[in-house]
Amino acid sequence: MLRVLLLTLSVAAIADAELCKPDAQNAFKVRFSIKTALGDNAYAWDANEEYLFKAMMAFAMRKYSRKSTTQISNVLLCNVTDRVSFWFVVTDSSRNVTTVPGSEVEAAIRMNRHRINNAFLLSDKTLQFLKITSTLSPPVEPSTPVWLIVFGVVLCLIVAGIIFLVVTGIRQQKKKNKESTERETLEEKSEVTVTVENGIPCEALDLKAGHINGVFAADDERFTSL
Repeated sequence: MLRVLLLTLSVAAIADAELCKPDAQNAFKVRFSIKTALGDNAYAWDANEEYLFKAMMAFAMRKYSRKSTTQISNVLLCNVTDRVSFWFVVTDSSRNVTTVPGSEVEAAIRMNRHRINNAFLLSDKTLQFLKITSTLSPPVEPSTPVWLIVFGVVLCLIVAGIIFLVVTGIRQQKKKNKESTERETLEEKSEVTVTVENGIPCEALDLKAGHINGVFAADDERFTSL
């Protein structure tokens, strides 16, 4: 019985080795730059971190395919180096002797890339899937809807325009009233006041300078003694 169990484990190990190896079909190489990203707070890569990576890959595959068939045991790691780089494949859970197509694994990683990065406190630059180009982080949704921001800007512009028109109208009206008042004042000064006495128009007398009546002026000249 023990020999059968050992033989089974040996066959499984050989099969896994055939499925997961550098440049194997549907295999991906991963590189972690933990020290570069975290500096003095860098954590050591060990069996627990490997388990977490397998769990995240199984999670990504489940999330992408919307099936719960992928298990942690379906994620195989190989050629792990001290500088934290390795190859991995995801095996088909139904047969466990073939790997999931690389296109599906890549799509699952792209879909859940930010979740994978967050699990290891890294980014696209410090957690690299060498066959998969870096993906942009999901856009940040503003707390205020875009349409409300646009509406607020347009409303402010309309209110500012109305205020400008009202202020401009008031200033122009004041200017017109001032010009009209000045014009009336000038016209009053330029007019000569004429009074009518006994049906004969007479000029207003200048009380300060006085006014000489022509009739009496002639008599004065005639009767003035030499």
